[in-house]
Amino acid sequence: MSSRLTERIQAVRRFNRFYTRRIGVLEERYLRSSFSLAEVRVLFELAHRRTSAATDLAADLGLDPGYLSRMLRAFRGRGLVSRAASPGDGRRSVLRLTARGRTVFAPLEAAARKDIAAMLGGLPSGRQDHVVESMRSIEAALDPAAVHPGQVRLRAHRPGDMGWVVSRHGALYWEEYGWDERFEALVAGIVAKFIEHLDVKRERCWIAELDGERVGSVFCVRQSDTVAKLRLLLVEPGARGHGIGSRLVNECVAFARSAGYRELVLWTNDVLVAARRIYERAGFELVGSERHTSFGKRLVGETWRRRLR
Repeated sequence: MSSRLTERIQAVRRFNRFYTRRIGVLEERYLRSSFSLAEVRVLFELAHRRTSAATDLAADLGLDPGYLSRMLRAFRGRGLVSRAASPGDGRRSVLRLTARGRTVFAPLEAAARKDIAAMLGGLPSGRQDHVVESMRSIEAALDPAAVHPGQVRLRAHRPGDMGWVVSRHGALYWEEYGWDERFEALVAGIVAKFIEHLDVKRERCWIAELDGERVGSVFCVRQSDTVAKLRLLLVEPGARGHGIGSRLVNECVAFARSAGYRELVLWTNDVLVAARRIYERAGFELVGSERHTSFGKRLVGETWRRRLR
């Protein structure tokens, strides 16, 4: 086992110890109730599903079927859960929370929300966003299939967005590629020039939101009367897999064409593999490359072009 892997294992275990203590899952009775963590989780699933079979619950939650069966038997004994034959398959039983079950579960849901609000409430808004985005990143990395599509929308920029674009580029490119603060300075210069010299008819910025949270950006800027440049494509790690990058690039292509440009060009680096795939799918062609040293790294820069007419 390599030393790097050993360090990562220790880091994960340290985080697990911290977070289980932080959210109170080590308490014998969860959320100061008469239920254990596993029991509250099963009640949560039943409350948020129209119907469910015990086999589905066991599989989805990774619970031992025998353990779940005993838990459900206790719930039925307390009048919290009902069981009936499935209308479509008489061999299967479907489970539902009873009216009493929903009454019992409601304060548990409220207590969970209150605890989370208290945990986040002591943080500035930006730190709250960072915590949530980090959680999304962990979920997406460990189980991409578990990340459900949310509501994605693209909008024009507004005050506060430019600072976010600079900050997230600086942080993400450092975390993912080791690029130093000189890259953040480059981004800051690009957005400052965009705002100071904005031609609203021929230049545009799009901010992508997922469930109301900023998760991406792209810019279309004028390079000449006939050529536009795509710049600062970004998608947060926790939002990847929703097609946001492709939507941003396609929106930029459509705008550049409607604004009367003949070509759309961009500059990137070969290490940005996911972005390069998006550009290829959008019809861009690689037209040049050169080695360079920037942001503390040896890189291969690439110029891509998309004809619009």
